[in-house]
Amino acid sequence: MNSAQIVTTDDILLKLCHSVSHVLSSTSASQVTHAGMVQTINRTRLKPDLGCFSIFDGGFSGLVIINFSAEAAIEIYRRYMINMGMPETELAFTHTSDDVGNVMGELMNQILGDFIGKVSKELQTSISQSQPKMLTINKELTISIDANLDNPVARRVSFRTQSNHIFYLEFAMDNTEFIASAEFEMDEEFDPDSLLEQHGSSLAEHKKKANKARKASKKVASKPAAASPKKATLAVKPDRLNNPEVKGIVADDADDLLSELGL
Repeated sequence: MNSAQIVTTDDILLKLCHSVSHVLSSTSASQVTHAGMVQTINRTRLKPDLGCFSIFDGGFSGLVIINFSAEAAIEIYRRYMINMGMPETELAFTHTSDDVGNVMGELMNQILGDFIGKVSKELQTSISQSQPKMLTINKELTISIDANLDNPVARRVSFRTQSNHIFYLEFAMDNTEFIASAEFEMDEEFDPDSLLEQHGSSLAEHKKKANKARKASKKVASKPAAASPKKATLAVKPDRLNNPEVKGIVADDADDLLSELGL
């Protein structure tokens, strides 16, 4: 980070928008994008059809609200569950289902976890979050939430699902800035999935080499051993032993051997 760099509330909002797009896109195996324009608002509100909010505190305080339309909530919920391996016939069809609310709350939790990780690494500060709350809201009702901020800044950003359904992120936090007082290097980002994939590939390569070495050793062991040299033996046919001349030679050799031995 450059020593002259200043991180504002809008920069922090952009990090949150990236977390929303990244988590919803990866978990639902679809494309979720945010608008390039940010709207300034006076207050944050929960609005129909499905609203989710969480309060965070620590290095800075604030409030995050996501207001889903019924169509956007159902699309994200169904894509998420199908991506998890659930059969489509067992999924809910209405945004008022408890299952939809539970899934959207879990996704909100993952979004804030990703955002807090970015803040901790890039801004070198720590924040904590409250458990996300989900509310199904009627058309006639809006709910204002006060996060007890001293000098609040409120923003709204629109998001679009792959099927072009719209939902909105509303964000409020204290008007603050982070100024880099000295140069530092951020820790390298790592993706757990890529690390597991890399570890799995190296393990597979190791097993492949081990199997290859095992096959080579078995091949060597299966080869017939080289015949050991045998003492040359003189094969004498039985009919030749009956020959008087051969008998005489054998007898003379035997006498010579006995005389050498002194017998």
